[in-house]
Amino acid sequence: MTLQQQLAETVRFLRGQGFEGARVGVVLGTGLGDLVRIMDVQKSIAYNDIPHFPESTVESHKGQLLFGRINGTPVIAMQGRFHFYEGYPMQQITFPIRVMHALGIQRLLLSNAAGGMNPAYGKGDLMLLDDHINLQPENPLRGLNSPDFGPRFPDMNQPYHPALGQLIKAAAAARNATLHEGVYVAVMGPNLETRAEYRFLRMIGADVVGMSTVPEVIVANQIGLPCAAVSVITDECDPDNLQPVSFAEILEVAGKADKVLSSIFADVIGQL
Repeated sequence: MTLQQQLAETVRFLRGQGFEGARVGVVLGTGLGDLVRIMDVQKSIAYNDIPHFPESTVESHKGQLLFGRINGTPVIAMQGRFHFYEGYPMQQITFPIRVMHALGIQRLLLSNAAGGMNPAYGKGDLMLLDDHINLQPENPLRGLNSPDFGPRFPDMNQPYHPALGQLIKAAAAARNATLHEGVYVAVMGPNLETRAEYRFLRMIGADVVGMSTVPEVIVANQIGLPCAAVSVITDECDPDNLQPVSFAEILEVAGKADKVLSSIFADVIGQL
């Protein structure tokens, strides 16, 4: 079955489940799910019940697709995402972005947990992505040469939509929340980085490092879907003072910052 056929089948299934009319799509990253508490959830379905969806294998990723309203705006939310390190091909990882777009979303908001390499960033801080560096070993557009998917060579001059970024900055300022702006570097994972790797990543211009988001943003740009992304800084990655960090600690820090980020996203969604 071709990717076009899979997409059509999945969209048909979700429309039959009532997933229609959403204006905004949201991808909730590691340890980030408080937005669901704010959301008036009307429909919920497990990923493994959706045709052609992968199954989320990461602890803290609930693995559900939700439909409902946030501040009156109809939303589709991914409660958990997929990663290359889980073993899925990039086209499958980014398949939900194409599905949400085919269901009618006009804006995409993404969140992730990331390690902070910029010395000005602390645990629990937020960073709006202004740009990214892709060091993952595969690309979700490889092999897709049909115009059905969008241009084969999408321009990435401005991968994150400036107007959405301005809304996020204004919402953060209104809540007196610290919001940095910087560059995210995507690596394969799942291991955390060595001291030498942190030095290298900082040297090439990255402020934070993570294992997600960039493939979804590449696809969003290919299909003409404006997007914005925010990282929660879950650990401080100073190679000269590097301390061991556990996944449980990452989840704890993400959970504390999640309430602020979810409130910011809810404010923005209400304006879309």
